[in-house]
Amino acid sequence: MDARTYLAKATPKSQRTRARILEAAMRLFAEVGYHAATNALIADAAKLTRGAMLYHFATREELVVAAVGYIELERAKLFEQAAAQPPAPGVDAAEHAIDAYWGLLHEAPFVAFAELEAAARTDEMLRAALAEAQSAFDRAQVGARFGAIIQAGADPRFQTSRDLGRFVLEGLAKGSMTYDELARRERLIAVVKRAVRILNRKGDAQELWSE
Repeated sequence: MDARTYLAKATPKSQRTRARILEAAMRLFAEVGYHAATNALIADAAKLTRGAMLYHFATREELVVAAVGYIELERAKLFEQAAAQPPAPGVDAAEHAIDAYWGLLHEAPFVAFAELEAAARTDEMLRAALAEAQSAFDRAQVGARFGAIIQAGADPRFQTSRDLGRFVLEGLAKGSMTYDELARRERLIAVVKRAVRILNRKGDAQELWSE
């Protein structure tokens, strides 16, 4: 890309158009999936011609790399907002954190990222594009922010409590319960909350199962 082309793409109007493309990509990844969300479909959703789309993202790889960065920023924003909301009076911090993260997992940036992670299993380019964002989210967002919400320390026991809450919720969001979904999900989340409290040595919870 020569200097004139770079400056043209850096104008405020161009930046707004790029943001519109990336927002459309994120929404379509979440709604129809990575493979179904072709560049042509994304261009249409962003109300652009194919030629205009190619001006901003000449290849699928360019679009994917930019979309991963955009989605990661959107996830971080949502996490910051969640971390800034204190628990309601009388609500345990661990339970508040688990409920907050469960809600986040159903927002478009989180759904889109989960879709990309699933598709990356068989897509080397996508896997490479995701690696840095996955690491940053694991350390800076879930590691630090989730820990702040849950009000836990940094030693292995507390880290395990965060990991337990995080990965059970992520697996639950991606999984498929074919019967009694609401009741089974509520029971599982309740057990996770008690397990996290036990690991954090908070309250008088001693048993995972409560009749």
